[in-house]
Formats: sequence, C-alpha cells, structure tokens
Amino acid sequence: MGSGSGQWHVEKRSTFRNDSFVREYGTVPETGCLSIVVLGASGDLAKKKTFPALFNLYRQGFLNPDEVHIFGYARTKISDEELRDRIRGYLVDKNNAEQVEALSKFLQLIKYVSGPYDSEEGFQRLDNAISEHEIAKNSSEGSFRRLFYLALPPSVYPSVCKMIKTCCMNKSDLGGWTRIVVEKPFGKDLESAEQLSSQIGGLFDESQIYRIDHYLGKELVQNMLVLRFANRFFLPLWNRDNIENVQIVFREDFGTEGRGGYFDEYGIIRDIIQNHLLQVLCLVAMEKPISLKPEHIRDEKVKVLQSVVPISDDEVVLGQYEGYRDDPTVPNDSNTPTFATTILRIHNERWEGVPFILKAGKALNSRKAEIRIQFKDVPGDIFKCQKQGRNEFVIRLQPSEAMYMKLTVKQPGLEMNTVQSELDLSYGQRYQGVAIPEAYERLILDTIKGDQQHFVRRDELKVAWEIFTPLLHRIDRGEVKSIPYKSGSRGPKEADQLLEKAGYLQTHGYIWIPPTL
Repeated sequence: MGSGSGQWHVEKRSTFRNDSFVREYGTVPETGCLSIVVLGASGDLAKKKTFPALFNLYRQGFLNPDEVHIFGYARTKISDEELRDRIRGYLVDKNNAEQVEALSKFLQLIKYVSGPYDSEEGFQRLDNAISEHEIAKNSSEGSFRRLFYLALPPSVYPSVCKMIKTCCMNKSDLGGWTRIVVEKPFGKDLESAEQLSSQIGGLFDESQIYRIDHYLGKELVQNMLVLRFANRFFLPLWNRDNIENVQIVFREDFGTEGRGGYFDEYGIIRDIIQNHLLQVLCLVAMEKPISLKPEHIRDEKVKVLQSVVPISDDEVVLGQYEGYRDDPTVPNDSNTPTFATTILRIHNERWEGVPFILKAGKALNSRKAEIRIQFKDVPGDIFKCQKQGRNEFVIRLQPSEAMYMKLTVKQPGLEMNTVQSELDLSYGQRYQGVAIPEAYERLILDTIKGDQQHFVRRDELKVAWEIFTPLLHRIDRGEVKSIPYKSGSRGPKEADQLLEKAGYLQTHGYIWIPPTL
C-alpha cells in the first residue's frame, strides 16, 4: 500500500529466491558491471558447455546485457567474429526464430583476446579489454565483478591463475570481486591434488575459488537434500536398520571415442567415481546440516568422507572393454580400467554395515546414472513374496529424470497373488513444459551469486583423494588387474558376483518403464 496515500499499487515480486530465504541469508542480487572471461575459449568444453550455458542464462534474463560482457581468451589467433562463428552452431536450433534473434544480440557481447597462458603481455591485453568495458559501462567502481572460467587442462591452472592474480584482478578497493571457476580433474592423486590446491590457494582465498563438479548441478542431485530432510517418512528409514545397500551407478553405452589417449592417463575411477559418484554419496549419506548455508552443508559432506574406511582390494572389480586398446593413442599393454565397481563402507552410527556400491563403466548395455537404495527384507513375510524382490527407492539422474519406489502390491483379480509395482514421479510427465536447466547453467549462476554450496571445498577434495589414492596407486603399479568384458554387456560377471556378496538382491522379471505422456 502506498505510504499515506490510501492507494493500493502492485509491486513486482523479486524473482530472486523467496523473501524468507533472502532475510535469513542476506543474499541480495548484486548489480553493476560483470565481466565473464572464458579461458580456453576455442576448446571443446567452452564450445559445448560453457558458451551454451551462458547463452541460456542470457536468454532467460539472468545475464543483463547492460551489465555483462563476455571475453574469450585462448592461444589461437582469431578475430571476434571468427570466435562467434565457431560457437554459433552449438548454441541454437536454426529453426527456432526467437532463439536466432536472441543469439545475434548475445554474440555481440563476446569479445576475443588471443595470447599465451604464461605471459603477462597477453593477460595485460585482456585486462585492458575488461577495463575498457568497465569504464564504458560507467558503473560505480565498487561493483566491478570479474568471473574467470578456466575451460583448460589442469596443467596450465597454476600459470593462468598466477597471470590473473598479477594482471587481471578487480582493482577497486570499494568492493566488487574476482572469482575463479576450475574444472576437474583436480590432480591425479592426493599429492598432485594438494600441490594444485596449494598453488591456487596461495593466490586466491577459498571464497574466490569455485571447483566445479557438474553432477552437483543436476536437478535430481540438487533435490536430494529436499527429499531427505523435508519429508517425514524418509527420516526414520534412512539408516542401517532399514537399508540393506546403496548403489550409485553411472553407465555409458559407448567407449572412449577418440579420447582414448586422454582417458588412458586417468581411467574410470579418476574420471567418474572419485568425483561425481562420491559427491552423490555425500548427499545420500550426510547428516542433516544445521542450516542451508553453503559452509554448513559442506561441513557435513566432509564428515561423511572422513568416516569412509580404507577400500579393501577384495571389494573392487575392474574391467576394460575388448577393443579399448585398438585406439592408436592407447598403449597395447594398458591396464587402465574403463569399468569399476567398488564398495565403500562408512564407519558411523547411521551407516555401519551398509555397503555403498559405486559402479561406473563405458561401453555397457545401457546409458544411465541413478541412485538405488535397497531396503531390507520384510521380517516374518506371510506372503512368501520376497523372491519377487525387495523394496527399492530409485532416483534416476539421467536420462528421463525420475524417482520411483518399487513395492509389492496385490495383483488385480480374484486370486491373492502379489506383484512388483511402483510409485512413480517422472519429471517429463509431472512437469510437462518445464525446462530442466543444464547443470552448467545453474553452477555458473551460483558462481555469479557467490553461492558455493554446489562446489567442492579444498578439505573435501583432499579427503576424497585420501579415500581413492592407495587403490589408484595399486592399479597404476599393475597390482589390481582389469578384467576384459565385451562391449555392450553388463560388464565383467565378477562385478555382479561382488554385488551379490555385498548383499544386493537383483529383482528378476520387473522392469521400470518410464511412463509415456
């Protein structure tokens, strides 16, 4: 109501979170000049992920063209227009006229600077370009914001960070900020990760460093804490008394496809399990944080990782698909796993005795990522229906985002027969017409807002490497061998035997079918 005038008027509600959230956390959107710098602008990651995410944020109104300018930096000597042409094809569907119009405006925001990653001269030019934009926007100096996205191999992180620190920091002492986004892999083992952390940590505060793990940007991963802590009926079930085992699974139905040489240096554990699947494990297993503040959530994730006991060799199965070594960039005697199943055990009150089975593989018979929580058998089963399968709660991260609960019901009809069915929340059906944001869009927006909840903290990274480094070193020395498996199969049969030994009971005769619209 207008003050004293007695007239009502409608005020547009801010779209930024809800009011109570803003009151509690004091997060108010910043305004002023924002420079987003994509280092490695001519590379694959930038073209396929970073620029499309920036374009989608722009299209949805999250990047204000009056404030934002985007800079590409790489060694390749090309013009602004050539960079725009290179990324144009990755950004829109040519048949969508509305997108095409938005695209031409978006591309005008992009400027390109070329230079090496280890010389001040190139970064000085970059700094001049950013400063020109800041002066042209004529915003008050305190609100200059600079976001550097390193779409680069980690080997150049230290030199690039040093150059940013020397030449490209936000120079205002009135506020504003400089933030750095770095991509995995953060090292190859504990020692190299710690070295990388101390090199970057020596230049920037932890609050300026955003270690991106795109799994933390996925819709159903972000839903995990809401599911667990906002629903009463999960609270008493989520523990060792009711849960038999937890599986976190990543499967791809294609091989390394031209990335063989790169992949061979890392293998499936470094590529998928030590980061993506372990992050998901943290959210499934952590205790309730005292609030939603990023530090409180990350504290609980670190506690879970610190409770993981060393991995035992007899709870690991490695595989390598037949044909992997045919890639000319892969050594003929490579032992690098393209498949791994490993069991982690958490030594605490909630999870003692519950195996957490992390499984990832390439060239398998299906493509999916999911969390599968299997409950214990019903005691005193009067229906004799346990052979049909146990209750399971499944969260499907991709494709066809869904969550469903497998349960036993009476089969309709005159007989008293039981059958497996499901309670199903399939996003495509329930939220028709709602676009689920790409992980990178969400995470870049979080970086601009200064919200570190979905990023990996330095101590968290260290504990994650502590869990896997001893095993990785044994694999690198050839002490743990990869078993060959056929492309397009379930992976080595030894992996299924390991699951059985760990107490996982496979359901036979039931297949979840995503509902059709």
